[in-house]
Amino acid sequence: METFSFRLKPGQDLKQQIDLVVKEKRIEAGALLTCVGSLTDVQLRLANQEKATHWQGHFEIVSLVGTLSANGSHLHLSVSDSTGRTIGGHLWEGCKIYTTAEIVIGVMTDVVFVREPDPTFGYKELVVKAKRRK
Repeated sequence: METFSFRLKPGQDLKQQIDLVVKEKRIEAGALLTCVGSLTDVQLRLANQEKATHWQGHFEIVSLVGTLSANGSHLHLSVSDSTGRTIGGHLWEGCKIYTTAEIVIGVMTDVVFVREPDPTFGYKELVVKAKRRK
């Protein structure tokens, strides 16, 4: 496994910046290993909802997990507010960094992640393919 570590700064968009790293590093199969930091804006698509919900305030990132690929990523974010109330869902653009986001991505070099429609619900779901050896 190869890793990439980086820090996001105040005002940057969490999803946009992760997507940019995935594209720039040409990541074909990655996993978000860890992320700690804080946000002022949170944009999540909650379970079984079609649209995202937006919150403003100060939030701690308590979890960011998912699969990463230039072929399509799938990330879930959980944040907590000043009372400890925690919410989570699908990460969408619009999550703005407050102080920092320290991120580590792990890259699998022997497989490729792709997304193909699953007949059960019609969503594009993860398919793991062995990487062709040269």
